[in-house]
Amino acid sequence: MSGVVKLALGVAAALLVHLVGSRLSPDFPRVMDVFLVVVAVHALSGNTLTGLLVGMAVGLVHDTLTGGLYGLHGFADTIVGYGTARLAQRLVIQRASGVFLVVGLASVLQQVVLVGLTFLLLDPALPRPQWVGAKAVACGLLGMLIYAVAGSMGRNYESRRRSRMSRLRLE
Repeated sequence: MSGVVKLALGVAAALLVHLVGSRLSPDFPRVMDVFLVVVAVHALSGNTLTGLLVGMAVGLVHDTLTGGLYGLHGFADTIVGYGTARLAQRLVIQRASGVFLVVGLASVLQQVVLVGLTFLLLDPALPRPQWVGAKAVACGLLGMLIYAVAGSMGRNYESRRRSRMSRLRLE
């Protein structure tokens, strides 16, 4: 499956989870930012240009749903996508615990950028520190889960492909 298809499926899943979660609990957006997780997991590939573009596009999709200042999440997610991609270029992240740390830090970075932008543009209502911490942990756990599931699916696919290729050679 190509990267564009995976990204489109990820954004569609994030959109669905965000809408259902927001409908079930009004505190869901305070605790979980599924769009940020999509940006951070995609940026773990290490490509800074796609990190920038995906961050901008997914952030703008997020802005259309929140009803707040348009472009706020687009700008913050652009910075997060670029920063995560640069970090992935410098570090070798092979374990799910590393993904947890990177996505959690990306969540904190996004919150810092959002607060800084609202100070410049509006009279901000600062988020409570427990919500920032809860969001960092929740986003980190979701990113770690997605990374582990995607890795397992990739290994299963590769195993089936090798098995098919060896049967073709025997016949």
